Amino acid sequence: MIQLILLSRRALLAGLVLLSAASCSKNSILNPQPSTYISDASAYNTPDRILALVNGLYTSLKSGNLYGGGYILYSEIRGEEYINRTSNIYSGFATWNYTVNSSSTEVQNVWSAAYTTINSANIFLEGLQAHPGVIDTALAQQYLAEARFLRAVSYYSLITLYAKPYQADGGASPGIPLRLKAETDPSGNSLPRSTVAQVYAQILGDLDAAELHLPLQYATALLNTTRAHRNSAIAFKTRVYLTMGNYQKTIDEAAKIVSATAPYRALTGVPHQLQASATTPFLGDNYTTTESIFSMPMTALNSSTLYSSLCYDLNSTPNGNGEYNLNPQGIISDSQWRAQDARRQFITSGPTTRFLQKYSKGSPYLDYVPVIRYAEVLLNVAEAFARTGNVSVAADLLQYVRQRADAAYVFPADSLSDQAHLVNSILHERRIELLGEGFRSNDLLRNLLPIPAKGAIGAVTTTDEKYIWPLPTTELNTNITL
Repeated sequence: MIQLILLSRRALLAGLVLLSAASCSKNSILNPQPSTYISDASAYNTPDRILALVNGLYTSLKSGNLYGGGYILYSEIRGEEYINRTSNIYSGFATWNYTVNSSSTEVQNVWSAAYTTINSANIFLEGLQAHPGVIDTALAQQYLAEARFLRAVSYYSLITLYAKPYQADGGASPGIPLRLKAETDPSGNSLPRSTVAQVYAQILGDLDAAELHLPLQYATALLNTTRAHRNSAIAFKTRVYLTMGNYQKTIDEAAKIVSATAPYRALTGVPHQLQASATTPFLGDNYTTTESIFSMPMTALNSSTLYSSLCYDLNSTPNGNGEYNLNPQGIISDSQWRAQDARRQFITSGPTTRFLQKYSKGSPYLDYVPVIRYAEVLLNVAEAFARTGNVSVAADLLQYVRQRADAAYVFPADSLSDQAHLVNSILHERRIELLGEGFRSNDLLRNLLPIPAKGAIGAVTTTDEKYIWPLPTTELNTNITL
Protein backbone atom coordinates (compact mmCIF):
# COMPACT_ATOMS: atom_id res chain seq x y z
CA MET A 1 0.00 0.00 0.00
CA ILE A 2 2.82 2.34 0.73
CA GLN A 3 3.39 2.44 -3.00
CA LEU A 4 0.12 4.35 -3.07
CA ILE A 5 0.71 6.58 -0.11
CA LEU A 6 4.41 7.38 -0.32
CA LEU A 7 4.37 10.41 -2.49
CA SER A 8 7.20 10.94 -4.89
CA ARG A 9 8.57 14.41 -4.94
CA ARG A 10 7.02 14.77 -8.36
CA ALA A 11 3.58 14.08 -6.91
CA LEU A 12 4.21 16.36 -3.96
CA LEU A 13 5.09 19.25 -6.26
CA ALA A 14 2.54 18.62 -8.96
CA GLY A 15 0.58 21.73 -8.07
CA LEU A 16 3.48 24.10 -8.75
CA VAL A 17 3.93 25.77 -12.13
CA LEU A 18 7.09 25.53 -14.18
CA LEU A 19 8.64 28.96 -14.55
CA SER A 20 10.95 28.29 -17.46
CA ALA A 21 10.38 26.67 -20.84
CA ALA A 22 11.71 23.18 -21.50
CA SER A 23 14.98 22.93 -23.36
CA CYS A 24 14.95 21.76 -26.95
CA SER A 25 18.03 19.67 -26.37
CA LYS A 26 18.22 16.08 -27.50
CA ASN A 27 17.86 14.98 -23.86
CA SER A 28 14.66 16.92 -23.35
CA ILE A 29 13.18 15.49 -26.54
CA LEU A 30 13.99 11.93 -25.51
CA ASN A 31 13.03 12.50 -21.85
CA PRO A 32 10.32 15.15 -21.76
CA GLN A 33 9.15 16.51 -18.39
CA PRO A 34 5.53 17.38 -17.65
CA SER A 35 4.87 21.09 -18.01
CA THR A 36 4.07 21.38 -14.28
CA TYR A 37 7.13 19.46 -13.11
CA ILE A 38 9.77 21.07 -10.91
CA SER A 39 12.89 19.07 -10.16
CA ASP A 40 14.01 18.28 -6.63
CA ALA A 41 16.90 20.67 -7.09
CA SER A 42 14.61 23.65 -7.70
CA ALA A 43 11.67 22.79 -5.45
CA TYR A 44 13.12 24.74 -2.54
CA ASN A 45 14.94 27.49 -4.40
CA THR A 46 12.49 30.36 -3.89
CA PRO A 47 10.42 31.49 -0.89
CA ASP A 48 7.22 31.23 -2.95
CA ARG A 49 7.88 27.61 -3.86
CA ILE A 50 8.61 26.71 -0.26
CA LEU A 51 5.39 28.36 0.88
CA ALA A 52 3.53 26.43 -1.83
CA LEU A 53 4.90 23.21 -0.36
CA VAL A 54 3.70 24.22 3.12
CA ASN A 55 0.25 24.95 1.74
CA GLY A 56 0.31 21.55 0.07
CA LEU A 57 0.74 19.88 3.45
CA TYR A 58 -2.49 21.46 4.68
CA THR A 59 -4.21 20.39 1.48
CA SER A 60 -3.09 16.82 2.13
CA LEU A 61 -4.51 16.88 5.67
CA LYS A 62 -7.75 18.21 4.17
CA SER A 63 -8.21 15.06 2.11
CA GLY A 64 -11.81 13.91 2.00
CA ASN A 65 -10.65 10.68 3.65
CA LEU A 66 -8.98 12.49 6.55
CA TYR A 67 -9.80 15.82 8.21
CA GLY A 68 -11.68 17.02 5.16
CA GLY A 69 -14.55 14.90 6.44
CA GLY A 70 -13.86 11.16 6.40
CA TYR A 71 -11.99 10.75 9.69
CA ILE A 72 -14.46 13.05 11.45
CA LEU A 73 -17.45 11.17 10.02
CA TYR A 74 -16.18 7.68 10.83
CA SER A 75 -15.15 8.65 14.36
CA GLU A 76 -18.60 10.13 14.85
CA ILE A 77 -20.81 7.37 13.45
CA ARG A 78 -18.98 4.59 15.30
CA GLY A 79 -20.74 5.92 18.39
CA GLU A 80 -24.42 5.61 19.24
CA GLU A 81 -25.78 8.98 18.15
CA TYR A 82 -26.80 8.10 14.57
CA ILE A 83 -29.01 5.75 12.63
CA ASN A 84 -27.96 4.81 9.10
CA ARG A 85 -30.67 5.32 6.48
CA THR A 86 -29.20 4.22 3.14
CA SER A 87 -26.76 1.31 3.64
CA ASN A 88 -24.38 3.24 1.40
CA ILE A 89 -20.93 1.66 1.62
CA TYR A 90 -19.36 4.88 0.34
CA SER A 91 -20.53 6.91 3.32
CA GLY A 92 -19.42 4.60 6.09
CA PHE A 93 -22.16 2.00 6.44
CA ALA A 94 -19.65 -0.71 7.44
CA THR A 95 -18.17 1.61 10.04
CA TRP A 96 -21.59 2.37 11.47
CA ASN A 97 -22.63 -1.28 11.83
CA TYR A 98 -19.16 -2.57 12.84
CA THR A 99 -18.63 -4.84 9.84
CA VAL A 100 -15.40 -3.30 8.58
CA ASN A 101 -12.55 -5.63 7.72
CA SER A 102 -9.05 -5.14 6.39
CA SER A 103 -10.39 -4.68 2.86
CA SER A 104 -13.08 -2.13 3.72
CA THR A 105 -12.87 1.09 1.76
CA GLU A 106 -12.77 3.40 4.78
CA VAL A 107 -10.18 1.29 6.58
CA GLN A 108 -7.84 1.54 3.61
CA ASN A 109 -8.62 5.15 2.69
CA VAL A 110 -8.05 6.75 6.09
CA TRP A 111 -4.78 4.85 6.47
CA SER A 112 -3.63 5.92 3.01
CA ALA A 113 -4.62 9.56 3.47
CA ALA A 114 -2.96 9.86 6.87
CA TYR A 115 0.30 8.26 5.76
CA THR A 116 0.29 10.37 2.61
CA THR A 117 0.20 13.48 4.78
CA ILE A 118 2.84 12.03 7.11
CA ASN A 119 5.18 11.24 4.23
CA SER A 120 4.57 14.62 2.64
CA ALA A 121 5.61 16.18 5.94
CA ASN A 122 8.68 13.94 6.13
CA ILE A 123 9.73 14.87 2.60
CA PHE A 124 9.27 18.55 3.37
CA LEU A 125 11.18 18.35 6.66
CA GLU A 126 14.17 16.75 4.96
CA GLY A 127 13.97 18.91 1.85
CA LEU A 128 13.82 22.26 3.61
CA GLN A 129 16.67 21.39 5.95
CA ALA A 130 18.75 20.38 2.92
CA HIS A 131 18.27 23.83 1.38
CA PRO A 132 19.25 26.39 4.02
CA GLY A 133 19.44 30.10 3.34
CA VAL A 134 16.55 30.43 0.88
CA ILE A 135 14.34 31.85 3.62
CA ASP A 136 15.44 33.30 6.96
CA THR A 137 16.02 30.97 9.87
CA ALA A 138 12.96 31.99 11.88
CA LEU A 139 10.60 31.43 8.95
CA ALA A 140 12.24 28.09 8.17
CA GLN A 141 11.73 27.02 11.78
CA GLN A 142 8.09 28.05 11.58
CA TYR A 143 7.52 26.00 8.43
CA LEU A 144 9.22 22.98 9.97
CA ALA A 145 7.03 23.40 13.05
CA GLU A 146 3.91 23.46 10.88
CA ALA A 147 4.98 20.23 9.21
CA ARG A 148 5.55 18.56 12.57
CA PHE A 149 2.16 19.75 13.83
CA LEU A 150 0.40 18.27 10.81
CA ARG A 151 2.34 15.03 11.18
CA ALA A 152 1.25 14.80 14.82
CA VAL A 153 -2.40 15.39 13.94
CA SER A 154 -2.20 12.69 11.28
CA TYR A 155 -0.64 10.15 13.62
CA TYR A 156 -3.32 10.88 16.20
CA SER A 157 -6.02 10.01 13.67
CA LEU A 158 -4.36 6.66 13.02
CA ILE A 159 -3.61 5.64 16.59
CA THR A 160 -7.17 6.34 17.75
CA LEU A 161 -8.68 4.10 15.08
CA TYR A 162 -6.23 1.26 14.47
CA ALA A 163 -4.85 0.48 17.94
CA LYS A 164 -6.06 -0.29 21.42
CA PRO A 165 -6.66 2.73 23.66
CA TYR A 166 -3.62 3.95 25.57
CA GLN A 167 -5.38 3.48 28.89
CA ALA A 168 -6.02 -0.23 28.23
CA ASP A 169 -2.46 -1.12 29.23
CA GLY A 170 -0.44 2.07 29.44
CA GLY A 171 0.31 2.00 25.74
CA ALA A 172 1.97 -1.41 25.69
CA SER A 173 -0.20 -2.77 22.86
CA PRO A 174 0.94 -2.83 19.24
CA GLY A 175 0.36 0.53 17.60
CA ILE A 176 1.19 1.48 14.02
CA PRO A 177 4.40 1.85 12.01
CA LEU A 178 6.21 5.09 12.88
CA ARG A 179 7.39 6.37 9.51
CA LEU A 180 9.63 9.36 10.15
CA LYS A 181 11.82 9.38 7.04
CA ALA A 182 11.02 10.67 3.58
CA GLU A 183 10.14 7.73 1.34
CA THR A 184 9.97 8.04 -2.43
CA ASP A 185 10.13 4.35 -3.30
CA PRO A 186 8.84 1.08 -1.79
CA SER A 187 12.07 0.30 0.07
CA GLY A 188 10.64 1.49 3.38
CA ASN A 189 7.43 -0.50 3.17
CA SER A 190 8.38 -3.10 5.75
CA LEU A 191 8.43 -1.35 9.09
CA PRO A 192 7.20 -3.04 12.27
CA ARG A 193 4.50 -1.58 14.45
CA SER A 194 5.68 0.66 17.26
CA THR A 195 3.83 0.40 20.53
CA VAL A 196 0.91 2.69 21.27
CA ALA A 197 3.07 4.46 23.86
CA GLN A 198 5.85 5.07 21.32
CA VAL A 199 3.40 6.58 18.86
CA TYR A 200 1.98 8.91 21.50
CA ALA A 201 5.51 9.91 22.51
CA GLN A 202 6.21 10.85 18.89
CA ILE A 203 2.97 12.83 18.64
CA LEU A 204 3.82 14.78 21.78
CA GLY A 205 7.42 15.29 20.66
CA ASP A 206 6.19 16.81 17.42
CA LEU A 207 3.69 19.03 19.22
CA ASP A 208 6.26 20.21 21.76
CA ALA A 209 8.68 21.08 18.97
CA ALA A 210 5.93 22.80 17.03
CA GLU A 211 4.92 24.92 20.01
CA LEU A 212 8.44 26.35 20.25
CA HIS A 213 8.54 27.73 16.72
CA LEU A 214 4.97 28.30 15.58
CA PRO A 215 3.97 31.98 15.44
CA LEU A 216 1.88 33.45 18.24
CA GLN A 217 -0.61 34.54 15.61
CA TYR A 218 -0.98 35.54 11.98
CA ALA A 219 -2.08 38.78 10.37
CA THR A 220 -5.63 37.66 9.58
CA ALA A 221 -8.44 35.75 11.28
CA LEU A 222 -8.52 33.36 8.31
CA LEU A 223 -4.89 32.35 8.80
CA ASN A 224 -5.37 32.11 12.57
CA THR A 225 -8.05 29.51 11.89
CA THR A 226 -6.53 27.59 8.99
CA ARG A 227 -2.79 27.63 9.75
CA ALA A 228 -1.17 26.18 12.85
CA HIS A 229 0.02 28.66 15.47
CA ARG A 230 1.34 28.26 19.00
CA ASN A 231 -2.05 27.84 20.63
CA SER A 232 -3.04 25.22 18.03
CA ALA A 233 -0.25 22.95 19.26
CA ILE A 234 -1.12 23.57 22.91
CA ALA A 235 -4.81 22.93 22.35
CA PHE A 236 -4.11 19.68 20.54
CA LYS A 237 -1.85 18.58 23.39
CA THR A 238 -4.77 18.89 25.81
CA ARG A 239 -6.63 16.41 23.59
CA VAL A 240 -3.70 14.02 23.38
CA TYR A 241 -2.96 14.03 27.11
CA LEU A 242 -6.64 13.59 27.94
CA THR A 243 -6.80 10.60 25.57
CA MET A 244 -3.81 9.09 27.39
CA GLY A 245 -5.36 9.68 30.81
CA ASN A 246 -2.55 12.04 31.83
CA TYR A 247 -4.81 14.55 33.53
CA GLN A 248 -2.16 16.68 35.23
CA LYS A 249 -0.42 17.31 31.92
CA THR A 250 -3.81 18.18 30.40
CA ILE A 251 -4.18 20.82 33.12
CA ASP A 252 -0.63 22.08 32.65
CA GLU A 253 -1.06 22.58 28.91
CA ALA A 254 -4.50 24.16 29.25
CA ALA A 255 -3.13 26.68 31.74
CA LYS A 256 -1.18 28.24 28.87
CA ILE A 257 -4.38 29.15 26.99
CA VAL A 258 -7.19 29.11 29.58
CA SER A 259 -7.38 31.90 32.15
CA ALA A 260 -7.76 30.96 35.80
CA THR A 261 -11.22 32.47 36.09
CA ALA A 262 -14.21 33.28 33.89
CA PRO A 263 -14.63 34.65 31.33
CA TYR A 264 -12.22 31.94 30.20
CA ARG A 265 -9.90 33.00 27.41
CA ALA A 266 -6.36 32.72 26.10
CA LEU A 267 -4.20 35.55 27.41
CA THR A 268 -1.35 35.07 24.93
CA GLY A 269 -1.25 34.40 21.22
CA VAL A 270 -4.58 34.29 19.42
CA PRO A 271 -7.17 35.53 21.99
CA HIS A 272 -9.30 32.39 21.99
CA GLN A 273 -12.62 32.45 23.79
CA LEU A 274 -16.15 31.18 23.37
CA GLN A 275 -18.47 33.22 21.20
CA ALA A 276 -21.52 34.76 22.84
CA SER A 277 -23.76 32.36 20.92
CA ALA A 278 -23.07 28.65 20.54
CA THR A 279 -24.35 28.79 16.96
CA THR A 280 -21.88 31.43 15.77
CA PRO A 281 -18.99 29.12 14.79
CA PHE A 282 -21.25 27.05 12.53
CA LEU A 283 -24.24 28.90 11.16
CA GLY A 284 -23.69 31.63 8.59
CA ASP A 285 -20.15 32.47 7.55
CA ASN A 286 -18.52 32.79 10.97
CA TYR A 287 -15.86 30.12 10.58
CA THR A 288 -12.91 32.29 11.62
CA THR A 289 -13.90 33.49 15.07
CA THR A 290 -11.56 33.18 18.03
CA GLU A 291 -13.48 30.06 19.11
CA SER A 292 -12.26 28.10 16.07
CA ILE A 293 -8.65 27.25 16.86
CA PHE A 294 -7.97 25.10 13.79
CA SER A 295 -10.34 24.25 10.94
CA MET A 296 -10.25 22.86 7.43
CA PRO A 297 -11.43 25.56 4.98
CA MET A 298 -13.57 24.07 2.24
CA THR A 299 -13.86 25.58 -1.23
CA ALA A 300 -15.60 24.66 -4.47
CA LEU A 301 -12.42 22.82 -5.43
CA ASN A 302 -13.11 20.37 -2.59
CA SER A 303 -16.61 19.50 -3.76
CA SER A 304 -15.46 16.18 -5.23
CA THR A 305 -15.34 14.80 -1.67
CA LEU A 306 -19.11 14.21 -1.79
CA TYR A 307 -19.35 11.06 0.29
CA SER A 308 -17.13 12.41 3.05
CA SER A 309 -18.95 15.76 3.23
CA LEU A 310 -20.38 16.16 6.71
CA CYS A 311 -23.29 18.14 5.29
CA TYR A 312 -24.06 15.46 2.71
CA ASP A 313 -23.99 12.63 5.22
CA LEU A 314 -25.43 14.15 8.40
CA ASN A 315 -27.80 16.80 7.07
CA SER A 316 -31.26 16.25 5.64
CA THR A 317 -32.31 17.43 2.20
CA PRO A 318 -32.33 19.91 0.48
CA ASN A 319 -28.82 20.75 1.70
CA GLY A 320 -27.59 17.22 2.20
CA ASN A 321 -28.46 13.64 1.43
CA GLY A 322 -29.24 12.62 5.00
CA GLU A 323 -27.28 9.38 5.04
CA TYR A 324 -27.59 9.40 8.85
CA ASN A 325 -30.34 10.72 11.08
CA LEU A 326 -29.91 11.33 14.78
CA ASN A 327 -30.72 8.38 17.01
CA PRO A 328 -34.02 9.21 18.75
CA GLN A 329 -32.72 7.33 21.82
CA GLY A 330 -29.40 9.18 21.72
CA ILE A 331 -28.36 12.47 23.28
CA ILE A 332 -31.16 14.39 21.57
CA SER A 333 -33.64 12.61 23.86
CA ASP A 334 -32.01 14.04 26.98
CA SER A 335 -34.55 16.08 28.97
CA GLN A 336 -31.75 18.15 30.52
CA TRP A 337 -30.81 19.41 27.05
CA ARG A 338 -33.58 21.94 27.09
CA ALA A 339 -35.47 23.47 24.18
CA GLN A 340 -34.11 26.94 25.01
CA ASP A 341 -30.51 25.71 24.66
CA ALA A 342 -29.10 27.44 21.57
CA ARG A 343 -27.48 24.19 20.46
CA ARG A 344 -30.95 22.78 19.81
CA GLN A 345 -30.86 24.99 16.72
CA PHE A 346 -28.44 22.44 15.24
CA ILE A 347 -31.21 19.81 15.32
CA THR A 348 -34.02 19.77 12.79
CA SER A 349 -37.46 19.96 14.34
CA GLY A 350 -39.23 17.21 12.41
CA PRO A 351 -41.74 15.14 14.42
CA THR A 352 -39.95 11.85 13.80
CA THR A 353 -36.69 11.70 11.86
CA ARG A 354 -34.30 14.43 12.95
CA PHE A 355 -30.96 15.47 11.53
CA LEU A 356 -27.89 17.40 12.60
CA GLN A 357 -27.51 20.76 10.86
CA LYS A 358 -24.19 22.03 12.16
CA TYR A 359 -23.07 21.68 8.54
CA SER A 360 -25.90 23.25 6.61
CA LYS A 361 -24.38 24.54 3.39
CA GLY A 362 -25.46 22.58 0.36
CA SER A 363 -23.46 21.65 -2.70
CA PRO A 364 -20.55 22.29 -3.14
CA TYR A 365 -20.44 21.81 0.66
CA LEU A 366 -18.45 24.80 1.84
CA ASP A 367 -18.82 24.43 5.62
CA TYR A 368 -15.43 24.56 7.29
CA VAL A 369 -14.60 21.32 9.10
CA PRO A 370 -13.69 22.02 12.75
CA VAL A 371 -10.62 20.21 14.03
CA ILE A 372 -10.11 22.06 17.34
CA ARG A 373 -12.51 24.46 19.07
CA TYR A 374 -12.02 26.37 22.31
CA ALA A 375 -15.13 24.71 23.76
CA GLU A 376 -13.35 21.36 23.51
CA VAL A 377 -10.31 22.72 25.35
CA LEU A 378 -12.53 23.94 28.21
CA LEU A 379 -14.20 20.55 28.47
CA ASN A 380 -10.83 18.78 28.25
CA VAL A 381 -9.45 20.70 31.21
CA ALA A 382 -12.76 20.47 33.11
CA GLU A 383 -12.57 16.69 32.91
CA ALA A 384 -8.92 16.70 33.93
CA PHE A 385 -9.68 18.85 36.99
CA ALA A 386 -12.58 16.59 37.92
CA ARG A 387 -10.49 13.44 37.65
CA THR A 388 -7.73 14.94 39.80
CA GLY A 389 -10.19 15.95 42.52
CA ASN A 390 -10.59 19.68 41.89
CA VAL A 391 -14.36 19.48 41.71
CA SER A 392 -14.98 23.21 42.18
CA VAL A 393 -12.92 24.38 39.21
CA ALA A 394 -14.22 21.54 37.04
CA ALA A 395 -17.82 22.48 37.84
CA ASP A 396 -17.17 26.14 37.00
CA LEU A 397 -15.75 25.23 33.59
CA LEU A 398 -18.62 22.85 32.87
CA GLN A 399 -21.23 25.42 33.81
CA TYR A 400 -19.48 28.05 31.72
CA VAL A 401 -19.82 25.90 28.59
CA ARG A 402 -23.45 24.97 29.31
CA GLN A 403 -24.59 28.45 30.26
CA ARG A 404 -23.10 29.96 27.12
CA ALA A 405 -25.85 28.05 25.30
CA ASP A 406 -28.53 28.04 28.04
CA ALA A 407 -27.91 30.95 30.42
CA ALA A 408 -30.67 30.03 32.87
CA TYR A 409 -29.75 26.37 33.17
CA VAL A 410 -28.89 25.06 36.64
CA PHE A 411 -27.30 21.63 36.90
CA PRO A 412 -29.07 19.24 39.28
CA ALA A 413 -27.19 19.24 42.57
CA ASP A 414 -26.32 15.55 42.42
CA SER A 415 -24.70 15.93 38.98
CA LEU A 416 -21.95 18.11 40.49
CA SER A 417 -21.89 16.58 43.95
CA ASP A 418 -18.76 14.45 43.74
CA GLN A 419 -15.99 13.39 41.41
CA ALA A 420 -17.78 10.47 39.76
CA HIS A 421 -21.00 12.40 39.10
CA LEU A 422 -19.10 15.41 37.81
CA VAL A 423 -17.01 13.34 35.38
CA ASN A 424 -20.20 11.79 34.02
CA SER A 425 -21.75 15.24 33.66
CA ILE A 426 -18.74 16.47 31.69
CA LEU A 427 -18.78 13.44 29.41
CA HIS A 428 -22.48 14.04 28.94
CA GLU A 429 -21.85 17.69 28.05
CA ARG A 430 -19.29 16.62 25.45
CA ARG A 431 -22.01 14.60 23.71
CA ILE A 432 -24.05 17.79 23.36
CA GLU A 433 -21.38 20.41 22.69
CA LEU A 434 -19.24 18.32 20.33
CA LEU A 435 -22.03 16.44 18.54
CA GLY A 436 -21.10 15.91 14.90
CA GLU A 437 -17.43 16.82 15.36
CA GLY A 438 -15.93 13.34 15.55
CA PHE A 439 -15.44 12.86 19.30
CA ARG A 440 -17.97 10.34 20.53
CA SER A 441 -16.32 7.02 19.68
CA ASN A 442 -12.93 8.15 20.96
CA ASP A 443 -14.51 9.41 24.19
CA LEU A 444 -15.90 5.92 24.67
CA LEU A 445 -12.65 4.15 23.79
CA ARG A 446 -10.32 6.34 25.86
CA ASN A 447 -12.53 5.66 28.87
CA LEU A 448 -12.58 1.91 28.10
CA LEU A 449 -16.36 1.93 27.76
CA PRO A 450 -18.39 -0.33 25.47
CA ILE A 451 -19.94 1.26 22.40
CA PRO A 452 -23.70 1.27 23.15
CA ALA A 453 -26.33 -0.32 20.97
CA LYS A 454 -28.12 1.79 18.38
CA GLY A 455 -31.29 0.77 16.60
CA ALA A 456 -30.93 -2.88 15.61
CA ILE A 457 -27.14 -2.79 16.03
CA GLY A 458 -25.94 -4.33 19.28
CA ALA A 459 -23.35 -2.97 21.65
CA VAL A 460 -19.62 -3.57 21.10
CA THR A 461 -17.72 -4.65 24.20
CA THR A 462 -14.19 -3.53 24.98
CA THR A 463 -12.85 -7.03 24.27
CA ASP A 464 -14.62 -7.42 20.94
CA GLU A 465 -12.28 -7.35 17.93
CA LYS A 466 -14.67 -4.80 16.41
CA TYR A 467 -13.75 -2.29 19.13
CA ILE A 468 -10.89 -1.00 16.96
CA TRP A 469 -10.24 -1.04 13.23
CA PRO A 470 -8.00 -3.71 11.66
CA LEU A 471 -4.91 -2.80 9.71
CA PRO A 472 -5.74 -2.46 6.01
CA THR A 473 -5.07 -5.20 3.49
CA THR A 474 -2.89 -2.91 1.42
CA GLU A 475 -0.52 -2.52 4.38
CA LEU A 476 -0.58 -6.21 5.28
CA ASN A 477 0.26 -7.14 1.68
CA THR A 478 3.27 -4.86 1.41
CA ASN A 479 4.69 -4.82 4.94
CA ILE A 480 6.31 -8.18 5.56
CA THR A 481 6.98 -7.37 9.23
CA LEU A 482 3.27 -7.51 10.10
